[in-house]
Amino acid sequence: MADTIRPTKKQKELLDFIEAFIKQHGYSPSYREIMASLNYTSVATVALHVNNLIARGHLKKRDHSARSLEVVQAEEKPTSLPTNQVKEAEEKWLVEKTDYLFKTLEKMPHPLAQQLDELYVMIGALRVLGLEGAVQSFIPRLSELKKKLGK
Repeated sequence: MADTIRPTKKQKELLDFIEAFIKQHGYSPSYREIMASLNYTSVATVALHVNNLIARGHLKKRDHSARSLEVVQAEEKPTSLPTNQVKEAEEKWLVEKTDYLFKTLEKMPHPLAQQLDELYVMIGALRVLGLEGAVQSFIPRLSELKKKLGK
């Protein structure tokens, strides 16, 4: 679940026990089995912890029947945003497209300012995507085109 609150140490211990029990037996433990295994003093204590885990989104209970607890697996959240990730083929395409634009403008006797602006956008895209090596290789050519345009 997206809105689950991280379990406490005791709750994590209970979740781990339930999960291991289900893996071993194919069904969830009874409240009395949980009480005996985790040294709780009463079934009411087990019920309190189980209800809190259900409220926090870590457990599900099917139709209020016996042995119906299910551990809800937390969705793995990426540790960082998937930005600036470019496949090798996409990187190659963008560099080749930029190179083609440079070659086209370098052949023109008088490139337009708008065309030079397109190059700035392409180089900016390379920089944003983290392709700094490609950016550095195009900078001298960009300087030459700026001179040619008189900027």
